[in-house]
Amino acid sequence: MHLLVVEDDDIVRMLIVEVLDELGYTIIEAADAAAALRVLEDPGQALDLLMTDVGLPDMRGEELAAKAREIRPLLPVLFASGYAESFDVPEGMHMIGKPFSIDQLRDKVMAILSAP
Repeated sequence: MHLLVVEDDDIVRMLIVEVLDELGYTIIEAADAAAALRVLEDPGQALDLLMTDVGLPDMRGEELAAKAREIRPLLPVLFASGYAESFDVPEGMHMIGKPFSIDQLRDKVMAILSAP
């Protein structure tokens, strides 16, 4: 499984990548929406999940998710936010609140990827 992790905070991104890598996923990292879009637009790049921070420096996470769905309509999207309680999750997408535990991240990602 190939996961695209979009997070502008280097330390947070490193921790997410480390956890997901240890779970056996192949991780592609992006520090901003522009880098993420380059990955999303590459037809040779397999992707099974987009995990994105809501607050990115160059674009809102919701906007990135909308563009991702234009490019890859069936791609599952998981938002991560420290303001999860005030965020309206777009229909058919998922949310995990920061800070989250390793177990919460693992369970959320596994649930999304195992859904029909």
